[in-house]
Amino acid sequence: MPLPIAPDAEAVVFDAYGTLFDVHSAVGRHTETVGPEAARLSEIWRAKQLEYSWVLSLAQRYEPFWDLTERALDYAFARCPTVDGSVRPLLLDAYRKLDCYPGVPALLDAIRRAGLQAGILSNGDLPMLRDAVASAGLEGRLDAVLSVDAVKSFKTSPRAYELALTALQVRPGGVLFVSSNRWDIAGATAFGFMSVWVNRLGLPNEYPGLEPAAIVRDLIELLPD
Repeated sequence: MPLPIAPDAEAVVFDAYGTLFDVHSAVGRHTETVGPEAARLSEIWRAKQLEYSWVLSLAQRYEPFWDLTERALDYAFARCPTVDGSVRPLLLDAYRKLDCYPGVPALLDAIRRAGLQAGILSNGDLPMLRDAVASAGLEGRLDAVLSVDAVKSFKTSPRAYELALTALQVRPGGVLFVSSNRWDIAGATAFGFMSVWVNRLGLPNEYPGLEPAAIVRDLIELLPD
């Protein structure tokens, strides 16, 4: 039973944060405690988390993604001084147990019923990913949970995407890579993956020449026929 978007796919590999897991659900659980700057705090936290990974990559350096997550939250607190810093442990604990988007378990089950492998390839380190997978009830639904920590190089490094080929024993053209991050889609496309951009917010397209095979608004559009 082929996927409607990629009938020749052998494996579907998902980005984790922002794609399967809602990165803003950590602050969302504590909105009342955080106060009126909750949305701004969450946006800054996410933006800095990614920025730190990009800067380190360009400098050919590496630190665990959890360390960057903590550092980014501290920066967000500094930018939002009205937020009580005592909520920090609650937010970090919530980040390790993020909500997954609706339909994710059903989608993973459908992919594997279709005879395809399903995996995660993430900047997150393995303890973060294992916590997120467990709390979302995704254990047993994935053939591989892969962290760039294995190669000490963040996406969009080709070394990061190569992890999926080794783990799943597939060729680049047999991988359908799914991410909500357009920069991640650009990197995966450059590597040779078929890619699908989950553009939930209707953002403008960018990175010409590194186009996704498809753009969807919701993961449910990936369900096999």
